[in-house]
Amino acid sequence: MKKLLFVLIWSFLPLYILPAQIVLNKQFSNRLTYYKIDATLDVTSKIVKGEMTAYWVNNSFDRVTDVQLHMYLNAFSSNKSTFYKESGGDPGNKESDYGWIDIINITDREGTDLISMLQYISPDDGNPDDKTVLRIDLPDAAEPGDTVFLNVNFESKLPSRMIRTGYSDDYFFVAQWFPKFGVYEPAGMRYSTKGGWNCHQFHAHSEFYSNHSVYDVKITLPKEYVVGSGGLLLDETESVDSKTLTYRAEDIVDFAWTAWPGYAVYTDQWKHVKITLLIPSERKNQVARQFQAVKNALEYLESNVGPYPWPHLTFVDPPSKGSGAGGMEYTTIFTSASSFIMPSFLHMPEMVTIHEFGHSYFMGIIASNESEEPWLDEGINSFWEARIMDHYYGKNSGMLDLPFFKIADKSMSRTSYLSSGSRQVISNNEYSWNYPHGTYGMMSYMKSATWLYTLMGIVGEETTNEIFREYYRKWAFRHPSGKDFVSVVNEVVKRIHGDKFGPDMNWFFDQTLYGTGICDYKVSDFTNSKIQKPVGRSELKDSIENKTSVADSLYNCVVQLERIGEIMLPVEVLVHFSDGNEVRETWDGKSRFKDFTYTGTRKIAWVKIDPEYKITMDINYINNSLTDDPDPVPLRRMTNKLITYLQFLISIITL
Repeated sequence: MKKLLFVLIWSFLPLYILPAQIVLNKQFSNRLTYYKIDATLDVTSKIVKGEMTAYWVNNSFDRVTDVQLHMYLNAFSSNKSTFYKESGGDPGNKESDYGWIDIINITDREGTDLISMLQYISPDDGNPDDKTVLRIDLPDAAEPGDTVFLNVNFESKLPSRMIRTGYSDDYFFVAQWFPKFGVYEPAGMRYSTKGGWNCHQFHAHSEFYSNHSVYDVKITLPKEYVVGSGGLLLDETESVDSKTLTYRAEDIVDFAWTAWPGYAVYTDQWKHVKITLLIPSERKNQVARQFQAVKNALEYLESNVGPYPWPHLTFVDPPSKGSGAGGMEYTTIFTSASSFIMPSFLHMPEMVTIHEFGHSYFMGIIASNESEEPWLDEGINSFWEARIMDHYYGKNSGMLDLPFFKIADKSMSRTSYLSSGSRQVISNNEYSWNYPHGTYGMMSYMKSATWLYTLMGIVGEETTNEIFREYYRKWAFRHPSGKDFVSVVNEVVKRIHGDKFGPDMNWFFDQTLYGTGICDYKVSDFTNSKIQKPVGRSELKDSIENKTSVADSLYNCVVQLERIGEIMLPVEVLVHFSDGNEVRETWDGKSRFKDFTYTGTRKIAWVKIDPEYKITMDINYINNSLTDDPDPVPLRRMTNKLITYLQFLISIITL
């Protein structure tokens, strides 16, 4: 009873301490954190001055003695930060280039000055020059059910080297811009074994992890600027030279905004969702395809995963000078990428829009830890991106659609995974910032999307959709780990297929998700050996009397298969005979060698392993078949190279 009472108290506490404002949605999350920010943008100094009131609710049974805040913009303050040590380069060569965030003053609910209790820490690498995580020792420990309030005045200088956030001339994309609570994880829950703050530094190759929060944000800036944000606009007032916009956002994991005088604003509607697009006015010809892309994504994900819960959505197509902000996601605001000239046969703008919108689900609604398990958002989202693209823009032409040359989006991830020379050096057991040899993108995006397609090939498309519907039902507005996803897969596959694939699917994940092996099956040979009928005096006499030929022959036909790689997956084998008949075999794929033998008057014409290409992890489709009429291998290799080059260009925008 005591535990139940405690859970009820902290679950409903945020409802009582939120400011009295209009509630836009029903409450989807526990709302353990809240931010009220009054921000002013100085477009000359590129500084955002903010006054913030924020709280964090201790929903654990732990006695917590400190709070930890992300100070992301300090990653741009020096080339000695962990971000720049990992990525190389320099944030700038003069003071105006750099980015940083300073706390001017900070007090608790009682007005106690906390400045002396601030300390920068580096929980990931111990770098004393990294100032992206701030610890605040509390005057009094937060007991279970307590709420910690902070009143903060801060200044955020935006960097000119725009990487996800920053400015270029009069263009601003403002993200990771305020002191932000980490996620406190009670012992034994998901990512934490000992319990404590999960508050990672800002790394070059990882993203973010946050509680779902409520944001009440006021933004003041020159009135000629057009603004878009992750919130719903509640009010706008103007003075002589400036304007103030009031936004509210509920149950989102981050709040970002953009400002630029050159935006043209377009709106559209999909069911309950008002969609706003900010785009340079000269790209008017891109508006219709951008809206259609986001509507396609809304429709497909709602049908196959779960409902989109918010009544609003803003997406941004940045101008060329703001391209560093392209291809980034903040739940109810994201950035796409296009240009004035973008041929209709190249679906790159649609791909970026669909991918970044997909993060509304995978890290937005289902808020996994992007720092520790990036495949849970980037890999899963890449899988759904490809499915949406190929569904709406052509099964074989989701990415490129020319009469003489077509590329499916599905092929992009697979080809990039295949072309990586480091595809076996790392598994998804590592933190993302520890991935070696440039493998972060390949592991987080390409390989993960590829093995997800393979999983779908094994268990079926509708079972896969049901896996994600159940994943949504169980983990929407919560923080699942990879093991939670695997648990959902095991549960759904067991319910639908029983023991067809074994007691669970762990054998699959141990090899593909957490393993470093490759998958490669090969048709090494097939033979058609003539079996001569017995010939003697009696057979000759019988043939004369029955007017038959002693030359009639049988064939002993043998298909010879090999498993070259380490990964063992069930595969289908299609055997086509000279008389036009076919036999479909199943092979568990475990043995190194496998033969199928047939006896009869017909001969084998050709053999294909995995004829429907369900096992996308197979690194060499060419050796999956053998025939007297071989495929044009040089042309296929050329196609794969072209896909790789195109993927490289797209990755510059989306990674």
